[in-house]
Amino acid sequence: MNRLAGKRALITGGTSGIGLETAQRFIAEGADVLVTGVTPASIDKARQIFGDKVPVVQADARDLDAQRGLAERVREHFGKLDVAFLNAGVSDWRPFEDHTEDSFDRLFDINVKSVFFLTQALVPVLANPSSVILNASNSAHGGYGHSNAYAATKAAIASLMRSWNADLLRSHGIRFNAVSPGPVDTPLYSKLGIEDPAQQSAVLEAISSGIPLGRMGLPEEVAEAVVYLASDVSAFAVGQDLILDGGQTVL
Repeated sequence: MNRLAGKRALITGGTSGIGLETAQRFIAEGADVLVTGVTPASIDKARQIFGDKVPVVQADARDLDAQRGLAERVREHFGKLDVAFLNAGVSDWRPFEDHTEDSFDRLFDINVKSVFFLTQALVPVLANPSSVILNASNSAHGGYGHSNAYAATKAAIASLMRSWNADLLRSHGIRFNAVSPGPVDTPLYSKLGIEDPAQQSAVLEAISSGIPLGRMGLPEEVAEAVVYLASDVSAFAVGQDLILDGGQTVL
């Protein structure tokens, strides 16, 4: 299929997990893609996967100058941008009383502040029409233990998505939508700080048991939704937040 033929696309956090899977789906659908990552290991791995056809740019989400520099890099590489999947983010689930000012600031700096100012920098680069998809979370739609500050960042992203349509849809032709995944089987869940494989497996089984569908989501299932929102088939979709969580929020 070629649902994204000729589309020029940016995917942040595109070197692992959902971002990497989405980048591969975009390429398969005919898009020209530029991805970002932050850790040298994930960047090297992505370069091995993509080869020379996809620029892989290191961009620290907490460095706003780097975010503005990324927008310039996109302009130099593409001229104009048709699609942006703003996927880069971090997760930090902990008891409310265990959060510190540093942990709170890290979440908001990476998940909200960087997205806000990267979007601001991308506006002059985005084509008319264009599509921007934000990676939110089902945690913004329900009350889950230990999600507190993390959920608040994703609720902020969902709110920005809606208000940016009011600011930029008619004036610039940019439409904003979001995906809100529930637990997805990605390397994120190998970073739980649990070294014992048996204990980690037990934690993942416990997570799956709380999902009505009985399993965690797959990166390709989220990627497929992003492809839809990036394509012209979804041209009438504006301000939508697709919850992809196996029924966890509603059941």
